[in-house]
Amino acid sequence: MQKFIPDPKRWAALALLCAAQFIVILDTSIIGVALPAIQADLGFSASGLSWIFNAYVIAFGGLLLLGGRLSDLFGARRIFTTGFVILTAASLLAGLATSQEILLAGRALQGIGAALIAPSALTIVMRLFGHNGAELGKAFGFWGAAAAAGGSAGVFLGGVITEWMAWQWTFLFNVPLGLIVLAAIPAVLRKSERARGKVDWFGAITVTGALVSLVYAIVTIETAGLGSPLILSLLGISLALFVIFLIAQRVRREPLLPLGIFKAPNLAAGNLVMALLGAAWIPLWFFLNLYLQQILGLSALASGLALLPMTVLIMIVMVGFSGKLIGRFGPKTNLILGLLLMGASLILFASLPLDGSFVVNVLPASLLAALGVALAYIPATMSGMAGAKPEETGLASGLINTTYQIGSAIGLAVMVVISTAGFGHGSAGAAEMLQGFQAAFQGAGVVAAIAALATLVLIRGGAAQREVPVG
Repeated sequence: MQKFIPDPKRWAALALLCAAQFIVILDTSIIGVALPAIQADLGFSASGLSWIFNAYVIAFGGLLLLGGRLSDLFGARRIFTTGFVILTAASLLAGLATSQEILLAGRALQGIGAALIAPSALTIVMRLFGHNGAELGKAFGFWGAAAAAGGSAGVFLGGVITEWMAWQWTFLFNVPLGLIVLAAIPAVLRKSERARGKVDWFGAITVTGALVSLVYAIVTIETAGLGSPLILSLLGISLALFVIFLIAQRVRREPLLPLGIFKAPNLAAGNLVMALLGAAWIPLWFFLNLYLQQILGLSALASGLALLPMTVLIMIVMVGFSGKLIGRFGPKTNLILGLLLMGASLILFASLPLDGSFVVNVLPASLLAALGVALAYIPATMSGMAGAKPEETGLASGLINTTYQIGSAIGLAVMVVISTAGFGHGSAGAAEMLQGFQAAFQGAGVVAAIAALATLVLIRGGAAQREVPVG
């Protein structure tokens, strides 16, 4: 058996891949502060404004699985490059938009580019470092830290750019970054081997239609209502398409999602836990930001600065300690501990007072939450991918990204409904809003507890858990 030779440029490649992860996550958070300026300039209605987020999320979440399969069939580097070309061009289009339609088209194209980048980048990480468990843990530490940095940098940079420049630069900011990444790809990333096979376009269309219908239903529940004909129809369409997809995958010779992949140890359980992790973490971040601005009265920029300690701690733990802790105690133990710490932080957030102090009431709980997600994110990712065959790492990475995005969308939609249950869509005072935030934190805490229980019961421990694919 030929000895595996590590790529000598793997750490430089990792730096490039982390930059890609940073940019993809940055895109989901940077425009939040700029929305009022965009609304004033392009004339969006209050409900229409939400589609600046939704256009990106629907395209991103709906196409991740296809992006992962394309990475396996056509080579991860090729798909990664294609994704960045699309993302960079889409960012330029959105930044130069003079109408609502052009801006939304640019956002949807950004989501398509990100759906190609995310699974292909994670595939390359697995293939570069899958030969060495210690190196893989360290690489995942940088990978997770890049995501955390992108989320916080988006909030911070969005405030700075909107206040001192113009909202267009929240999109144009991506253009030079994308060009730098594209210029560096040939120097640090090897060409990826292509797998034999064909693209299952029927499967791609049906599962993408199912996911798009589901995400579309989720993001419109708040305005249309859970029992509305629109939501029920979308959910029915999503279910029907998903059933058709599963039947097709069982009978096709070269399916988009070989159902046998779920026989891999921990893959199904890891994806379930990753979905629950997203369903707890994203509402935590979302409602904490609202508490800082709407209850404590911080500006958007000050709120972004208040969240930086969380980001710094996440980066320190993921880069400096996660790999060592996973090697010492195994992914399962770290995952359970991280989820329990996140649940404890949500209990603290559920008791935030109306006249709270950032230092006394917010900072300790936010650091506990940061420690929890830092311990949980990498083991959840590893559990959802470690048992996949080398030729299926792109598919597995697309699957784990998809479950996180769908879990995040569902979790946030449910917690928004919970938070507004007491006063509907009418105006609410600070006390009513705080009660809603507290209820949302409690709901997210229940999700974190369920995720910890699922990890304990469903994810296997032992040596098999630490196996990683070698590419």
